[in-house]
Amino acid sequence: MAGALDKVDLDILRGFDDVIDVRSPGEFAEDHMPGAINLPVLDDAERAEIGTIYVQDSRFRAKRIGAAYVARNIARHLETALADRGGGYAPLVYCWRGGQRSNAMATVLRQVGWRATVVEGGYRTWRRHVTAALYDAEPRLKVILLDGNTGSAKTEILGRMPARGVQVLDLEGLAGHRGSVFGGLAGAAQPSQKMFESRLLQAMAQVDPARPVLVEAESSKIGDRMVPPVLWRAMQTAPRIALQARVPDRVGYLVSAYRDITEDQDLLETALERLPPLYGRKRLAAWRQMARDGDFETLAGELIEIHYDPAYARSNRRDQRPGLGTVEAPALDEAGQEAAADQIAALIPDR
Repeated sequence: MAGALDKVDLDILRGFDDVIDVRSPGEFAEDHMPGAINLPVLDDAERAEIGTIYVQDSRFRAKRIGAAYVARNIARHLETALADRGGGYAPLVYCWRGGQRSNAMATVLRQVGWRATVVEGGYRTWRRHVTAALYDAEPRLKVILLDGNTGSAKTEILGRMPARGVQVLDLEGLAGHRGSVFGGLAGAAQPSQKMFESRLLQAMAQVDPARPVLVEAESSKIGDRMVPPVLWRAMQTAPRIALQARVPDRVGYLVSAYRDITEDQDLLETALERLPPLYGRKRLAAWRQMARDGDFETLAGELIEIHYDPAYARSNRRDQRPGLGTVEAPALDEAGQEAAADQIAALIPDR
């Protein structure tokens, strides 16, 4: 097929003026190629309608109505999103599997005089690339873990490391979750597993594999998202730096950092319900009452003492990964985090 590609990767995507995803907004929201813009030839309602007509009524009628929708939608994109593109415009176009939707768009774009290329296999070709890179390949990153108890400001300190010449991967940021029972972000759902993996692959591509990359120590799941095997295997054997902070500082940090949760009573109640029943009904009821009373300092202190720190201690006893050193944060305010970041950077070789 002229103007077609049978494989895609990040380098290939960067070679086009635009990457155009012509799937419906719902399909696009689940996952898409990095940097793609969504110019659907059928929206979600139209796609559902055509599918129903195709199955329950008439294939011919479905194709006729669908063609009308596609023609109108492509015309609208030409008059709006693509109105300012010049004569040498060279986009890459894809749909679900490189079929009618992407070829319809590409045909019109070529008639305009633009050099449109279609991805054979569509989005599924991208997914094969992601799966090969994150599931089937050998680990290639020199991972160092930043470990520490809940509430020790690991994520914020991780964000301070690039200024010190340290490469980082922010898994919690990519997964849209803070990695604990209370880790969900108020008003924001996690990305799909596929979207998380696309984001992760893009972030990993920006890392120099010859230099260490600092990653926050996580379990194999961040909220409901699984760390893909290639990175998880690297994390399982990676050396770690332990970050320590005083309990009162951690309490203050947690109350501040999780304000979006504590200010939403329903969200806080839902998070408390996810705690395991092993603590007993009486204690769980007491914690829920603290939440209702707004006594977040006491609640955070008890959760650290009874829930988080014992779990961390049990995990540490089983952890055979080598240690690069321990950093004691003097405080968890901005100055304390900066001081801890300096100490962490000094422990990272060849950064």
